[in-house]
Amino acid sequence: MAEPINLIKLCVGAESVEDLIEWHQDARSRGPDGRIRHVTRMWPKKEEQLLDGGSLFWVIKGIVLARQKILALDEVISVDGVRRCAIVLDPEVIRTEAMPRRPFQGWRYLTEKDAPKDLAASRANEDALPASLSAALAEIGVV
Repeated sequence: MAEPINLIKLCVGAESVEDLIEWHQDARSRGPDGRIRHVTRMWPKKEEQLLDGGSLFWVIKGIVLARQKILALDEVISVDGVRRCAIVLDPEVIRTEAMPRRPFQGWRYLTEKDAPKDLAASRANEDALPASLSAALAEIGVV
């Protein structure tokens, strides 16, 4: 079996990890079954690898700051009749080391070796640094 793989996606509209967590409290972020999901236009071709321990890494204000485990990929037919992919996410948002990332559209695959590491448990509840400071520190390799 192939190595697990992740997705990386811009968290549009979020200013912080707290914004992402707050969004997940909104009913619009949940499917009919109550599970958190993010609907995207394209269906990942590497579905099996994603479902074998992959996560969705979130880029917030140009910096990867968090991830959520991918639990399932569900088909959603939008009101215009187009088939879309609902990425079903674990409710736990795991903070990661800061990693700068340039803007891109849609999502991209992210290998384990290229993914930022989770923050140590002792740092997970620290107050977030301002985005500009996090970006500057990540840029020079200080996380």
